[in-house]
Amino acid sequence: MKIAFIGGGNMAAALIGGLVGKVAAAQDIHVVDLNAQALASLKDRFGVSVAPAMDGALASADVVVLAVKPQQMRDVVGSLKPFIGAQLVVSIAAGIRMVDLSRWLDGHEAIVRAMPNTPALIGKGITGLVPHEKVSTLQRAQADSILKAVGQTLWLSDEAQIDAVTAVSGSGPAYVFYFLEAMEQAAAQLGLSPAEGLELAKATFEGATELARRSEESVATLRERVTSKGGTTYAALTSLEQSGVKDAIVKALQAAAVRSKELGDEFGKA
Repeated sequence: MKIAFIGGGNMAAALIGGLVGKVAAAQDIHVVDLNAQALASLKDRFGVSVAPAMDGALASADVVVLAVKPQQMRDVVGSLKPFIGAQLVVSIAAGIRMVDLSRWLDGHEAIVRAMPNTPALIGKGITGLVPHEKVSTLQRAQADSILKAVGQTLWLSDEAQIDAVTAVSGSGPAYVFYFLEAMEQAAAQLGLSPAEGLELAKATFEGATELARRSEESVATLRERVTSKGGTTYAALTSLEQSGVKDAIVKALQAAAVRSKELGDEFGKA
C-alpha cells in the first residue's frame, strides 16, 4: 500500500511511526508539507520521501491522508485536485464533512472521515471512522489498518456521530488532564508534594482504566464496589454529586458536540 500524507505535523508523525515497517515500507510513504524542518525530521526518523509541494508521487498513492488544520483544508484540497483519481482520501481534520470535501474535490467519493485523539502519539489512541457509501471493502480495510497503527478503531454508521466522538474521545484527553490537575492540587493542599500527588493520580487513572477494560462488570458496579457507605470514597462521591459534577461533565461533552457541528457548518460554507 502506497500512502501519501498532506501535512507532516504531530498526528501525521505518529501515524507514520506506527505504519513504517508494519503496514507499509518507508519507501511507500510520501509526505507533503510546507515546513522544511518537519519534512527533514520525518525523512531522518523514518526514511520516508518528502516534498515541499504537491507532486506526481501523490497520483500513484493508494491512500491520501489529509492531516492539515481544518482552516487550511479547502485551499490544500484545491492544490491536491489535479493528483486525485481513484485513491482513497482519509481526512483526520476536525469539522470537515465528507460532502464538503467531496465538493472541493470535484465530486470525488472515495472518502473516509476519521477522528483520532492525541494518545495516538504513543500508540494508545482511539479513532472513530465513518466511510462514504462509495468506499469499497478494500478501501475501508486500508483506512482501518492505517488508523489501527496508533491504537483502536471504532467504525460508525452515521457521519453525524463524529460530533459525539469528537466530544467524547477527540477532546477527551483534555478532560482527563483537567481531572489530574485537580487531584494534583488537592494532594498539595492535603500535604503531599505536587509531584507525589500527580504520581498517585496518574497511576490511579491508569490502573482504574485497565481494571474497567478487563472487567465484565459495568463501571457503575465497579464504582459501587469501591464505595462503602459512610466511608472515605462515599464522602468524596457525595461531595461530587452535591456539586453537580456529573451533570457538569455531561453538559461539557454536549457543548463540545454542539461546537463540533458548528465548525462543520462554518468550514463547509461556500
